[in-house]
Amino acid sequence: MMTLPMGLAQREVFGRVVSALADEDPRIVVVDGDVASSTKADIFEKAHPDKFLEMGIAEQNMLGVAAGLATTGLIPFVSTFVAFAVVRPLDQVRVLIAQTGANVKITPSYAGLFTGSTGMSHIIVDDLAIMRDMPGMVVIAPADDVEAEGALRWAAQYDGPVYVRLVRDVTARVFEPGRPFEIGKVAVLRDGSDVSLLSTGTQTPRVLQAADLLAEQGVDARVVHVPTLKPLDVDGIVEAASTGRVITVEEHSVLGGLGGAVAEVLSEHRPTRLDRLGFQDVYPESGTNDDLLDLYGLTPQKVAEQVADRLRR
Repeated sequence: MMTLPMGLAQREVFGRVVSALADEDPRIVVVDGDVASSTKADIFEKAHPDKFLEMGIAEQNMLGVAAGLATTGLIPFVSTFVAFAVVRPLDQVRVLIAQTGANVKITPSYAGLFTGSTGMSHIIVDDLAIMRDMPGMVVIAPADDVEAEGALRWAAQYDGPVYVRLVRDVTARVFEPGRPFEIGKVAVLRDGSDVSLLSTGTQTPRVLQAADLLAEQGVDARVVHVPTLKPLDVDGIVEAASTGRVITVEEHSVLGGLGGAVAEVLSEHRPTRLDRLGFQDVYPESGTNDDLLDLYGLTPQKVAEQVADRLRR
């Protein structure tokens, strides 16, 4: 199995990049839900104390404040956990930000399983489905630190609401530093002819390694990274299905996430046999990163085993 280099934690990228963006654009501010040391928004706070607004543990109010700041011409970036940026203030996100098209950047960290040690209540694996369903909301799940930086820089210059899903811990790097981010485009990371493996977010590096394991078994897998859940690259997904067999893999519920999105595209544009790997209508348990990835079949080894099993059926 290939060894991938490790990059910066995406939360570290958030603190550094948004601080640098504020050096260039005086309109950028950060609103924080009393978790700056966890999300690394404290990097921004030290660099720009006059542009850092501490909202306390009052996330509904924080998202409302962010919407209000946007009406004055400022560009607020929201700092908190995914659980407290998407689920707890859902009505505020929907009514004040999505419906109005407010120029708010919802950029929480602690997404998916890499927050398992904080407890079951903090593990959110349906956020992409929720945010993808909101009209006008751009939804991005970067694969690594390089793509996270590109996504944040893109979000800052885009006029409208953006959701960028970031994870807490260090993850493997798949892109070369400096790679430009292109909204609404898939990236083919490995070509193959037997099956197409489509993934998103930080699950993609593990899928790339799974393809290596499958190659040892004689399976030639194409790996396609889907960083933008909305807008979706319909043409790229249709082209990926040219192998005749598609399997989606995500650190997210298969209901409404990447698997759901790909199913919608293929059923309408290119009917193709599709299997969806991810959370099958369950609430994840608490635990360490490695234990949870193994339990839910998201390690490279478990992904390879499941793909091989699907292909044998």
